[in-house]
Amino acid sequence: MEDPIPLLIPRYMPTSMLEDKPGVWLGTGTCNLLQKTKDSIDELSFWAWSDLLVALKHYQDSPRTATSSGILEKCLDSLVGRLAMASEVTPCASTSSPDSSGIRISFNTRSTQSSNKGLFRATWWFEDLSALSPNLIEMLVKSMVSRRYNHVVVSGFLFYYQKSKFYTASSDEKREVLEIVIDMLYTLDPSSISCKSLFGVLRPVLRSNISKSCRNKLESMIGSQLDQATIDNLLIPSYGRSYLYDVNLVLRFLKAFLREGGSELSPIRMKKVASLIDLYITEVAPDRCLKSSKFSALVMVLPDSARDSWDELYHAMDIYLEVHTGLPEEEKMKICGGLNYKKLSSEACMHLSQNTKFPSTSAVQALISQQWKLKNLLEGMHNAKHYTDFTAKEDRGREQVLVYNEKLRAQLQGMQWRVMELEKVCKKMQNQMAKIMKAKVLTHSDARPLPRLCS
Repeated sequence: MEDPIPLLIPRYMPTSMLEDKPGVWLGTGTCNLLQKTKDSIDELSFWAWSDLLVALKHYQDSPRTATSSGILEKCLDSLVGRLAMASEVTPCASTSSPDSSGIRISFNTRSTQSSNKGLFRATWWFEDLSALSPNLIEMLVKSMVSRRYNHVVVSGFLFYYQKSKFYTASSDEKREVLEIVIDMLYTLDPSSISCKSLFGVLRPVLRSNISKSCRNKLESMIGSQLDQATIDNLLIPSYGRSYLYDVNLVLRFLKAFLREGGSELSPIRMKKVASLIDLYITEVAPDRCLKSSKFSALVMVLPDSARDSWDELYHAMDIYLEVHTGLPEEEKMKICGGLNYKKLSSEACMHLSQNTKFPSTSAVQALISQQWKLKNLLEGMHNAKHYTDFTAKEDRGREQVLVYNEKLRAQLQGMQWRVMELEKVCKKMQNQMAKIMKAKVLTHSDARPLPRLCS
């Protein structure tokens, strides 16, 4: 078997340099491999890129020995130093990595560069280093971070590395890769990480058994950038659960968004997330298996200030109540409890006042809210009456408002009449039930009494 040692010694190193080093041979022999490599460590700066890769790949299966001798750290330090230097220049486009004679570089004196050249300059080494083990990748990224290497490029490499292992690694190897990638991403500046790419990592994570801490880190990173997500990102299937989409996961994203941002969340970011969640609630509302408690949690997780209008949420509630026709009145009240009637448009309030799927109290609240808006409108018109140029328009507007107000009062009276009729029917049914139960008690004196809720 041929001795692999020559592969670890730079091929271009003069023989005279090796003759001064006791025990270093160019051919086969019995000299210790570790000692030979140590003797050539001083010449690491002269090693070719390919020689560094060979050394790293050789030791990645036994990192403990290499780490204790400092070989890995020195090889990685040299490699990261070259990457840092190469990031400031344009590599030769004829190869994906520097050739055996060293790094071939050419300075670009033009004021502008095409995006393709810029991308190639930053990522030419991705494929070469994707063959390294997860442990070496962890050491590599830590070294790059300590040298303040561009976090955008580092995160791009981590996503590339995860994808490169997706089809070739075993399930255990995939889990190890995912955990290393997530741990390393968590150490980077959040603004340097693509939200879309994080969702790309999330999908294999949901189908693997990674550690809870890594899963929490990934959810925290996604949650902190939730304002950059799309509705398609959030429509994640609920693996192994009865309902269609993973609502619990989205709730955790929302809590992470509120927790990470704290009091520093800008109104713009908050409103973007609210708009996104309103779309999400509309999408999940038709799911017959979605519990009312989960639906209510989605509705109320964000503060009221996050929304300027509640029309979209009212539409989602309408869909949910239409699909879940058997809900008790108490659960309907909980769902509608978070509805801000003052932020409903006039059209939504009118629709709600006639919507029999909603509890009667909701319809009354909608009418009261409309009357409150009309009162404010009338007061505003009254305060503006000294503007004589608008007197005619004001009269017409007041007339229209009065007509509209009369219609609302008529609808409110109709609702009150409906409530009174329901109370009469309910009282009549209670009297009939009491008579039936009295007859049963007379015939079956030893029968058990009904629960209090049924009496």
